[in-house]
Amino acid sequence: MALGIKGVTDPSLEQWTGKVEYFPLGQISKPLALFQEAGVRQAVMAGKVQHASLFGGVLPDWRAIKLLASLKDKRTDTILKAVADEFAKEGIELLPSTTFLTHLLVTPGPITRRQPTAAEEADILLGWAAAKAVAGFDIGQTVVVKDGAVIAVEAMEGTDAAILRARDIARSHGQRPDLTVVKVAKPRQDMRFDVPVLGLESLAVFAEAGVSAVAIESGSTLIFDKDEFIRKADSQGLTIIGKETA
Repeated sequence: MALGIKGVTDPSLEQWTGKVEYFPLGQISKPLALFQEAGVRQAVMAGKVQHASLFGGVLPDWRAIKLLASLKDKRTDTILKAVADEFAKEGIELLPSTTFLTHLLVTPGPITRRQPTAAEEADILLGWAAAKAVAGFDIGQTVVVKDGAVIAVEAMEGTDAAILRARDIARSHGQRPDLTVVKVAKPRQDMRFDVPVLGLESLAVFAEAGVSAVAIESGSTLIFDKDEFIRKADSQGLTIIGKETA
């Protein structure tokens, strides 16, 4: 069975899964009850919910209100781990988000035909260290670099918005963007949720922002529509590499 969040889950999912049961963002009791009625004992989280929705659009039920009040902070991992614990209390195990998608995980090395230039390699190294530091605090997982300077760091606004912000900063000083994007997993990435993802929509943002190089963490980053993604990335002249954590 499939559950979806009202106003977030794409209704076209139903053509693949059949009927989708929807519940408001922030509720815990209803999805748990639906799973229990169907005899579900294992589940997988998929898709994206903007963390900024904490400040609007959430309709928590009483169980969620009590859960949120008990948390030490409202970081992504803190909230999602608490939700996973609530599911576990009811006998429902959350499996890794990659359970059925291992063929889409990034492998080490070049993904596209073009190799990074020496300048892009230097920016990747800088961006990698910065992104890992930021991800360690569960702030974001992406940084944008240009000419040896970190221009933008992802926070609640999400990856795409951070990249477009970097474009605006570069252009505000009359610079051609030629940006390098680095996206990493968290140092202790919980593969049940918030796994780094790229897809065809990412390529459109890269083109709009003037991104020329992308580094993503191998073994823990998914690329949706992988074959088409690589083909289009090559046509855009991008260099994309999978990088292992040292």
